[in-house]
Amino acid sequence: MGGDPYHRTRGVNVALPPLVEPAAELSVDEIRRYSRHLIIPDVGMDGQKRLKNAKVLAVGAGGLGSPTLLYLAAAGVGTLGIIDFDTVDESNLQRQIIHGVSDVGTPKAESAARSIAEVNPLVNVIIHNTALDRDNVKEIFSQYDLIVDGTDNFATRYMVNDAAVLLGKPYVWGSIYRFDGQASVFWEEHGPCYRCLYPEPPPPGMVPSCAEGGVLGVLCASIGSIQVNEAIKLITGIGEPLVGRLMVYDALEMEYRKIKVRKDPNCALCGENPTVTDLLEDYEDFCGAVSEEAVEAITGSTISVRELKDWQDSGKDIFLVDVREPAEWEINRIPGAVLIPKGEILSGESLAKFPQDKQIVLHCKSGVRSAEALAALKAAGFKDAVHVQGGIVSWVNTIDPSLPSY
Repeated sequence: MGGDPYHRTRGVNVALPPLVEPAAELSVDEIRRYSRHLIIPDVGMDGQKRLKNAKVLAVGAGGLGSPTLLYLAAAGVGTLGIIDFDTVDESNLQRQIIHGVSDVGTPKAESAARSIAEVNPLVNVIIHNTALDRDNVKEIFSQYDLIVDGTDNFATRYMVNDAAVLLGKPYVWGSIYRFDGQASVFWEEHGPCYRCLYPEPPPPGMVPSCAEGGVLGVLCASIGSIQVNEAIKLITGIGEPLVGRLMVYDALEMEYRKIKVRKDPNCALCGENPTVTDLLEDYEDFCGAVSEEAVEAITGSTISVRELKDWQDSGKDIFLVDVREPAEWEINRIPGAVLIPKGEILSGESLAKFPQDKQIVLHCKSGVRSAEALAALKAAGFKDAVHVQGGIVSWVNTIDPSLPSY
């Protein structure tokens, strides 16, 4: 490789130069703490000094952010930034291991910072207790060498990617759903960006979130540890990072496979003739939480949970349909509802179950799936059907707090 000390041929992939310069020295306490790193020839004093000098931002302190932050702290990354505007909820504790019972109700960023201090008080933690948006993403990202993305929605993923490319920052990406996980490293200078892999977001409603579809808790550790592994490799310049490769993990089959991802010359952001030259005005609009058909369908056909309760109390003849999945139905349900999953409505399989002489009311967990189902029903001729804004989450919060939430 022309004498370049950073390039070691192993197959078709090569190592990259270290991302940061080494710190001047390690203290006696640091040498004692990181001794198991120091005796690895590929890491050694030089690599540990680079970790000490590194500034890494974790986007999200949830399922992926938890193992990411804990292991980056344990590894001796000198400065860790945490951006998260959410608070700890009881349902988080099944997988978000950086938080505990005593943290429920507190900001996730602050809870994570306390856990990091317990793991490694030598780490400088910077808390960004705010939502990441187009107005602050560049300013926040510019303070760090590397971004680790643990977000769970497409709007933020595209914004993270675009900001990283525009600032020339590498970032480690991860995604989890039920038993499946993915991870990669996107660095426009050396390979593809996220838009090269996914030029467009999936159609609205096509890919459920973890809140809708669930996730095996330990999967977060599997993908989070891959993200930390990649971060350490990038910082220290060792190994072959997942630039241009997508790691796909199937926890049920216990199978890892790698897929090559090539830089797309027609990429809207990093291609030869880019059409995206700055952050988008509205990433939520770009990704579309619900389809245009659903937006049109719910206009004038949306009721609140209080209106639903009033209809029930007054004896109004309604046909209340829960469009969630059977596993969710087992957790909680609104009295009087029947279960007809959204997929059966969209396919037309269960349209015969809907009466023509009753007021049809649809609900789901939060209102997204019921909006999509409503569009399908209206297209099938049920023009007077309505859906419940906020779904069963709003019902639990407003009408019956005795029901469990999830």
